[in-house]
Amino acid sequence: MNAADLKIKNLVEYKKQIYTITEIFQGTGHDYFVKIENDVHSISVPADSITPIRITEEWLEKFGFLRTYSSEQRIRYERPETFMKYDIDLSSKKILEGLKIYGNSIKCRYIHEFQNIFSCLFGKEPATSHFGLLKTES
Repeated sequence: MNAADLKIKNLVEYKKQIYTITEIFQGTGHDYFVKIENDVHSISVPADSITPIRITEEWLEKFGFLRTYSSEQRIRYERPETFMKYDIDLSSKKILEGLKIYGNSIKCRYIHEFQNIFSCLFGKEPATSHFGLLKTES
């Protein structure tokens, strides 16, 4: 993963486990490292060894989205904020897939991307109870 796309509190995957990034730093040389932790481990690893978590219907529900529409071509999820939607394009082209904010499409296929956009819009992290990894901040 590109370290420039990461922020503290982003959820990522490492060795098939989900972690929260708690620190991002540059090692000797030009390589970036991240400190990641979950309920079991707290470790530092090269940033390029972690992988993004793909947005799924399960993750959308954990982030407060509700399924509001379904057809053969598309599934739509919406949050309580009327201006925020997420479309899952069921066609092979995936042209319509992604986050919709005020009708504008934003390519957003990974959890950390959604977290970063949400944080910029609302000044806080999206709430989820997934394994206690992400706490809501008021």
